[in-house]
Amino acid sequence: MASGFFILLDDIAALMDDVAVMSKIAAKKTAGILGDDLAVNAEKASGFISSREIPVLWAIAKGSFINKLIILPIAFLLSAFSPLAIIIILVLGGLYLAYEGAEKIYEYFFPHEHSKPEISMQPLTEAEILSFENDKIKSAIVTDFILSVEIVIIALGTVIGKPISSQIMVVSIIAILATIGVYGIVALIVRMDELGFKLIGLSTKERSLSKTIGNILVQALPKVIKSLAVIGTIALILVAGGIFVHNIDYLHHVLPQLPSILKEFSIGLIIGLVVLGIVNLFKKMIGKK
Repeated sequence: MASGFFILLDDIAALMDDVAVMSKIAAKKTAGILGDDLAVNAEKASGFISSREIPVLWAIAKGSFINKLIILPIAFLLSAFSPLAIIIILVLGGLYLAYEGAEKIYEYFFPHEHSKPEISMQPLTEAEILSFENDKIKSAIVTDFILSVEIVIIALGTVIGKPISSQIMVVSIIAILATIGVYGIVALIVRMDELGFKLIGLSTKERSLSKTIGNILVQALPKVIKSLAVIGTIALILVAGGIFVHNIDYLHHVLPQLPSILKEFSIGLIIGLVVLGIVNLFKKMIGKK
């Protein structure tokens, strides 16, 4: 009886060790999406008055958890009964990521002319402010849903063929860590300027350590968000290229002499530009009609 109990404990320990190893691999594979998720949510959670930043971010984080509660069971059912569907969704997700990355690069070099919105001098009412907040929260949750699908499918793609119990544990761990990690870091980012202003106010001297650090934090916030956007774009293309190379046999054997990171980036960018061209052509055709 006792020996059977210890054998069970040993099996559980071995399973948890396998889960830890697989979770580490899955975390590496989803790192690119997390970079983009971080950049997007930092932009979505900024632009509010100081007292509303954290409540708005908390509302978005709760929506993110609900998104994953919807996505995870569907993903596990597909994995159990139709593993091929995971590969198909993974490649389709790769096409979306490649398109999104290519579109950001294209927009940088060939920016669209946006009409300037009319600026009203009248102060917003409380109802208008709440409506603005709700619109941004809904937009952020919808964007999070798309990114969450990609995170879950990519994580699931690393454990295809493993026991369903291992799949559930690994992907659930990644989903939870992604949500806590991303929104925790976003909370720190959006409060950088607030911390900076508090440090500036600590000293009355023109030159002091607290004022210097405070000014750095205040000035760094927009630069950090822009840097995350650039890193996120590169990561999008790399992740997309990795999906294509590892799941499409023909591309796996193309350009074997190139380093893997350069090969994945090149393939991701080329496919992204092709998809972007098709989408833009389709938009023009619809516009003419």
